[in-house]
Amino acid sequence: MNQVALIWCLASVAAIAVAAVVALTLRSRALRAKLRRAEADVAQAQEAARRQVEAANSQLVQFQQEQADVIREAEQVAEDRTKGVLKGSARFLQSLAAEMTMLLDGIQREYGNHPVLKDLLEVRHANAQMARKAEGIAVLCGGPLGRRTKPASIYDVVRSAQGQIRNFQRVGIMQGSNVALKATAVTPVALTVAELLDNAATFSQHDAPIDVTFQRVQDNVCIVIDDAGVSMSDEDRQAAMELLSGETPPRLAQLGNQPKFGFPVIGLLARQHGFGVDVTGVSRYGGVRAVVRLPKELWTMEETPPPAQDAPVSIRRNEGQPRQPQAVDPVGRTAHGLPKRGQRQTPIASVTDAGRRDESSPVREVAPSRSRLAGFQRGTLLGREDEASLEGSEDR
Repeated sequence: MNQVALIWCLASVAAIAVAAVVALTLRSRALRAKLRRAEADVAQAQEAARRQVEAANSQLVQFQQEQADVIREAEQVAEDRTKGVLKGSARFLQSLAAEMTMLLDGIQREYGNHPVLKDLLEVRHANAQMARKAEGIAVLCGGPLGRRTKPASIYDVVRSAQGQIRNFQRVGIMQGSNVALKATAVTPVALTVAELLDNAATFSQHDAPIDVTFQRVQDNVCIVIDDAGVSMSDEDRQAAMELLSGETPPRLAQLGNQPKFGFPVIGLLARQHGFGVDVTGVSRYGGVRAVVRLPKELWTMEETPPPAQDAPVSIRRNEGQPRQPQAVDPVGRTAHGLPKRGQRQTPIASVTDAGRRDESSPVREVAPSRSRLAGFQRGTLLGREDEASLEGSEDR
């Protein structure tokens, strides 16, 4: 009897255990199914959230692009308007400079050897500097240069550039040349050389020499400018070459409160007219060597070579050997319309020997002669012709 009861008890316990296992299994399956549904819901929510984030990012990128386009367009409009205002102002200054030049010419013709003419050189020189600055601003703002119809000697082009800087007495053109620039290259090369000479004079001592020489390198003619200033660092050279390449001209707002137009103007001119400018070299004085490389498409040879000279032609006076003014002989034209070179004209100005002036020596020369004025006039002749041609080409 006891055994039967024990068996029934064990059977009941086993049945309960089986029922519990079955119940637990069913509950576990239900929980797993619920968990899978929950995971699927979470995954769907995550996917929806991801798509929303991607859509929001896409809209943000599109908004930023549209904003950048609007800002760029506004900057370009402001840049164009600013350039238009500056270009008009520069043209007005150029017109005033041309008018002043005509007035000075008339005064010279009327009064001849009057002592007042000794001050006209300084007035004309200041006027030439103003015209150069105005022309550089006009070029940077997209304005055209003055048109020329005749070629010019490379010597006269450099001499014209020399007459457009403040400290022109320090510049020495150390040799002559029988190379002539074609008409289309005269004005841009003159402005380029003037800016390089001004840069050399600005970043060197007030009495340091600036030498200009000409070299033939294969099919190129090079104008080499050596100064005695402080050499540039590698970073400055790299920045200068980027500007001189003309590939990415800076905006006017990037030029600062004291803008330096020189290298940006040179870069634009070099890119437009097909010549190259390099300032990475070191001069014979340890300063900067600037080289203007002119390809054969921009120059030609004069048929009549310059007369032989005992010493290189230099605008600076040799120590202890003051040069006397020389009369300018009339010159003719070659078969191709190039000017025949006659006797070399008098320098633009002479530099007195530093440290050798005694107390009785006057600071300024007395009443410069006609030949002295003629020498300066030849140095600025190209600029006056450009100004005259510019008036006829100005867009009204």
